[in-house]
Amino acid sequence: MNLEGPESPKRNIPMSIDWRQIERRLEEAQVAIEHAWEPTAEETKRILRERAKGLAREHGQTELADERIEVVEFILSSERYAIESRTVREVYPLENLAQLPCTPAFVLGIINLRGEILSVIDIKKFFDLPENELTNLNKVIVLQSEKMVLGILTDAIGGVRSIPLADIQPSLPTLTGIREEFLKGITSDRTIILDADKLMVDKKIIVEEQVPE
Repeated sequence: MNLEGPESPKRNIPMSIDWRQIERRLEEAQVAIEHAWEPTAEETKRILRERAKGLAREHGQTELADERIEVVEFILSSERYAIESRTVREVYPLENLAQLPCTPAFVLGIINLRGEILSVIDIKKFFDLPENELTNLNKVIVLQSEKMVLGILTDAIGGVRSIPLADIQPSLPTLTGIREEFLKGITSDRTIILDADKLMVDKKIIVEEQVPE
């Protein structure tokens, strides 16, 4: 018989806590988390290359957005056209036009511009656009390159303006035929920009007077 009565429950004896060790373990865990993924040398190079390409693209887009060209606008058969002003020497009224025999229909004739004889091309005929009668609104845009001076007939002059390169699109489905050969681009407001450099060297434009035998 147990005369001492029921066994007394054991007491939990408190243990000392090493806070410094816990703090050290927490620091080691934090370092492990921070260095869980460290790229290799090759991976680092790849990341840097991708970042450089991205920055170059952003820089190129910014430059394109800022770059502009200056153009002279004019009207042909109720359509708005333009040509870079760097190729335009001057704009001259259509006066004292002399026709030339034995030349293509698009060669309107020649004019005497302060003692200089210039050929004038009717690009409406050259582009096969609807024609209209000559009026006092008609102007001649004098184009000049290192080797060529040429006048092109316009229905009217619209003025000079600056166009962002980013606003110039390649073409439209409706711009087919010979016009497409001399197209530099088209703006969002449907201004057709012609390539004057191509016009001035094209063999169809540069013609010599032919005398029938």
